[in-house]
Amino acid sequence: MLKRLAHLTLVLVGVTFLVSVMLDFLPGDPARAILGEDASAEQVARLRATLKLDEPVWVRYADWVTGALQGDFGTSYRTAQPVTEAILQRLPVSIQLMVFVQVLALVMALAAAIYGVYRPRGLVDRVSTGWAFAAISTPHFVVGLFLVFVFAVHLGWLPASGYRPLGDGLAANLQSILLPALAMSLEPAGVYQRLLRNDMQVTMREDFILAAQAKGMSSANILIRQALRPSSFSLVTLAGINTARLIGSAVVVETLFAIPGLGRLLVDSITARDFVTIQAVVAVIAVAYVLVNAAIDLLYVLLDPRVRSEHS
Repeated sequence: MLKRLAHLTLVLVGVTFLVSVMLDFLPGDPARAILGEDASAEQVARLRATLKLDEPVWVRYADWVTGALQGDFGTSYRTAQPVTEAILQRLPVSIQLMVFVQVLALVMALAAAIYGVYRPRGLVDRVSTGWAFAAISTPHFVVGLFLVFVFAVHLGWLPASGYRPLGDGLAANLQSILLPALAMSLEPAGVYQRLLRNDMQVTMREDFILAAQAKGMSSANILIRQALRPSSFSLVTLAGINTARLIGSAVVVETLFAIPGLGRLLVDSITARDFVTIQAVVAVIAVAYVLVNAAIDLLYVLLDPRVRSEHS
């Protein structure tokens, strides 16, 4: 855990500082964007001094780190709202979306992969393999537009955009998040299905599986209890990394479906040259990456007794 904490610190410092440097090279002036094109040069200069935009990037970064360590990410240039408050409002929405996406992706992948190993080269296996390749090759926004056309415009079953919080009822909340979750879950589901199917096929040739078959164990017992667990290490790793990656890649889907998550906040902040908010959102995503990777390492200990033996 100490190593992970040290890794977390290095990653956060490196990522946030590089973001500060890159933002400094972006065209446009945040002060001019805030005040508008009709503002005078004196007004722009005063605002730049107030926001410390006229100071070197390392000075601004040091001030930002000092505030971030105290839980203060600064104030948004665009909305004058504390950035910490804005992130806390939108983070639960992104977390719910990511959890829903991963649940859908894993359920589809597990069902397709296990049945494909049970009946290799059968009709279901061939169809699921073709579906996996199609899902991997299709961008999220294309899937999202197709789902909107079918389920919102043509059938009218689900809303085309917008988000309903849990306070409006569970049914309304699930209806508002189902289409964006489906749009994001098909691609990882295809990847998971291909990976797990290949790993389980290798595991099925192991001696302990052959011994279980010789003892007359049922196919369900062999596939789910004997073969699935040792075949899931690559899946666990990829699913964990993908969870953090999806927070960043949700930018397009959250914008398409008007979901008020971190991705939408990041897009709006980039458009408005809101450097303070951009830096804070990127820091949150970096923390998610490192914490998820640390959780994966701990999960290995639970999945594989050999890892516990090595650490002991």
